[in-house]
Amino acid sequence: MSGPLSEAPLIDAEEDLAATPPVAEARRRLRTHPALLLAGIVLAALNMRAALAGVSPLLGEIGDHFHLAATASSLVTTIPLIFMGLGSLAAPKLARRWGTEATLCGALVLLCGGIALRIAPPVSALFIGCAVVGTSIALLNVLMPGLIKRDFPERAASMTALYSTAMILGATVSAASAVPLENALGGWQGSLVSWSLLAAVAAVVWIPQAVIARRGTRAGTAAAKPVHAVEDGPKLSRSPLAWQVTLFMGSQSLIAYVVIAWMPTIFTDHGMSKGTAGLVFAFSTLVQMVGSFVVPMLAGRMRRQRLLGVAVSTLMAGGVVGLLVAPVAGAWLWAALLGVGQGGALGLALTMMVLRSRDTHTAARLSGMAQTGGYLLAAAGPLVFGAVHQTTGGWTVPILLLLAVCAGLALLGLGAGRDRRIGDGA
Repeated sequence: MSGPLSEAPLIDAEEDLAATPPVAEARRRLRTHPALLLAGIVLAALNMRAALAGVSPLLGEIGDHFHLAATASSLVTTIPLIFMGLGSLAAPKLARRWGTEATLCGALVLLCGGIALRIAPPVSALFIGCAVVGTSIALLNVLMPGLIKRDFPERAASMTALYSTAMILGATVSAASAVPLENALGGWQGSLVSWSLLAAVAAVVWIPQAVIARRGTRAGTAAAKPVHAVEDGPKLSRSPLAWQVTLFMGSQSLIAYVVIAWMPTIFTDHGMSKGTAGLVFAFSTLVQMVGSFVVPMLAGRMRRQRLLGVAVSTLMAGGVVGLLVAPVAGAWLWAALLGVGQGGALGLALTMMVLRSRDTHTAARLSGMAQTGGYLLAAAGPLVFGAVHQTTGGWTVPILLLLAVCAGLALLGLGAGRDRRIGDGA
């Protein structure tokens, strides 16, 4: 494969050569189970959005149960985003201490507990559970790019496509099944807690890999440390390229969560029925899988991803303009443009964390930086969008602001998509 990924096998080979025999043997044992590793990655990815997407359709019932005002109810979706940003700071440190595989397994166990905590009787448990869910997902988000760069150096782009598509599939199924599960299980509590089962299954799959990796770390030397064990490297805060990747991640996340929060309301405010608005929104979420699979595959075959950055931004901008000029008449088209663009932007952001890094450690650090800033920025998006709507009494100004974010995303894609790696020319 040409492009930035072509040098990755050399990095991985050098790490294996530096490892002591017990460490090399432990790594070989781990890599003799590719199906188990692949299943673990897919299951972890399915959990990265499922616990969040299933909340939105049930937000009214949750608010009524706890007697929450509208602003307090919005915290159920905002708190996880805040902690997805804050939790990203801890991921590399935990991985250095316990190993990547063990930290991933622990994150899934924590996610299982956080999902269950959200249905406990006191309202404080709901908000604490939301914080635990966000923190758990942050660990999964940050560690996955480094793991993929280490264990799939020649197929990093295709593996990123697979796990980003699995993320969106989990969100789509969770959102679509939230109300049916509520009806089948006797209330919103059963619908929400059912997703703890998926997290528990994923944790079980990661247990043997965590055990093998920990044994290899104990048996070896410094070369045997986990993905994030190396302390040195370029200072990301001084790298314009790292900031471009971070802001690209943040801008696409902001657009995505604004659409999640407000697109159905925009449709209903223009006369569409709630049922139809829900179907259009579900369709938009579903077609995100097209972009999330295709764009990373293309990115891995290109030395520069600048054109892809502009393309996904243009698709989203087209959908946003549609919401402004003819929201109901062209609703399905706008939903398709936004969906494919959003899925492609997410897949491209995740892929660039790998392509712009020289080694697995830098990829993990960049992932932490990009997702910390990205989700903190995204958390503000729906609140600001709603406040502007309330202040202006309409949707024109908020949608124009969203269009400006799309334009900024295209410019960031031109910078982050350059054929460079962090540390080049330092």
